[in-house]
Formats: sequence, structure tokens, C-alpha cells
Amino acid sequence: MKLSNSYAANRTCSTASARLTTTALILGLLTSASIPDTAQALTRTEGLAVVSSPLRASAGGCASTDSTLLKLYESGQTFEEFLAATKARREGWHGKADSAAVAMGLIERARAVKGDWKLLVIAIDRCGDSMNSVPYLAKLAANVPGLDLRIVLPDQGKAVQAAHRSMDGRLATPTIVLLDSFGNDVGCIVELPAEIRRWAHAVRSTVISDSLHAGIRDFYLRDKGSGIATETVEMLEAAGSHRSVCERGEAAR
Repeated sequence: MKLSNSYAANRTCSTASARLTTTALILGLLTSASIPDTAQALTRTEGLAVVSSPLRASAGGCASTDSTLLKLYESGQTFEEFLAATKARREGWHGKADSAAVAMGLIERARAVKGDWKLLVIAIDRCGDSMNSVPYLAKLAANVPGLDLRIVLPDQGKAVQAAHRSMDGRLATPTIVLLDSFGNDVGCIVELPAEIRRWAHAVRSTVISDSLHAGIRDFYLRDKGSGIATETVEMLEAAGSHRSVCERGEAAR
């Protein structure tokens, strides 16, 4: 398996067009049967599998709107709507929503990134990883002008998950995709915050499931949302500097 850590996103009219985009998956241009073969279409740099969503030229300027991702985003729920509809883990979700806090230093860093940005989040109430991350994203967005968040359920967001797989190649929740003002995919975080994501990937094949999940639970208890908030701000800062950061895996062959 090859992983993409970070990759430069060329945001000018000269962006190369021969790259696989998230939109292609969403439009159904790649069927679920063909998804494992999409690795052949990935841009490869120094052994890393890189999927980029370049801005496309339009008659009115360099960048055109990715209406597919924007429509999916606009169809999503606000955090408040999602929270009101929760059934599974309802007490946990509401508890996290009430207690979630983001360090002012991170909020100030996010505010310093000018522009309009959107967090498209694929999540579901029964997912513990979603419960331990999404409330902190919502708190961050609520405190940063120009940063908004919508939540889409996996049934509607499956193509986005397929384009942003976990490090071991699974469709996972939460899948967090950062969109720029044109609706272009400019960054992602998949399933877990970076520290525990990399630990879990390293030990997944060597420990029993109970030990793996115990380690993840311990991380959430001590981290209290700091990891996901920090990584999200770093992703936003990178996008503001015309770089896209997205660590993901490929579909199993």
C-alpha cells in the first residue's frame, strides 16, 4: 500500500488536466467495481499515491466551481441538525457537543487564513470516531468566520469516502474533506487524528481488536479533541498557502 502525505495543488490556469478527481467518482464515471483499478490513474511522486483535484479553467477566470461537491455539501446537515437527529450514542454526542473546546491559539490561526472554506464531513451517529471528532470541528467552524461545516451520511457520501480511504484502504467515518470557495477538494483527514491514525495503522495487523480499540479510546480520553482541531487548522493553513494535505490509502487489490 502506498500513502499520500502531502502534495502541492497548482491553483493556476496551467494546472495539468490528466489527474483523477474526486468529482469523477461522485459522478459515477468510475463504478464501484473499477475503484480498485484507479491506482493506475493516480499521479505518483517518489512512491506516493497522489490524488489531486485541480482547479479548471472557466470563461470568467482561472477557476470554475465544482458544482458536484458543492451540491453534496449543500445537501448536508448543519451540526445542530445532525445532533438533533442522533439516535445511536445520543448521550455521548450531546455530551461532546456541550463540552467541546478548541484552544484560542488554534482559532486565531484559523482566522488568519482568509477566504471562504467548507468542511464536508461524512459521518454517522453510531461511529465512535465521528463522535470524538466532529463536535470539535463544529466548535472550530463556529468560531472562525469564513469556515462552515456540513455533515453528509455515508449513503450519500460513499463516493467521497471511496476517493479518501483509510490508511488500510477502507471506507471510513468520519471522512473530512476541505473545500475551497470554488468547491474544489483541497485537503482531507480520514477516520482518526494523525497521531492515533498512524499508531493504529502500524499496529493493526499485530494486535487483537480489543487492544487496538482500547488504545484508540485512551487517546481520545487524553487528547480531548486537540489532535483533530490541530490537524484541521494545519490543513486549512496549507490550503491557504496553495498546498493540499491529505493522508489516505488505496483500495485493496
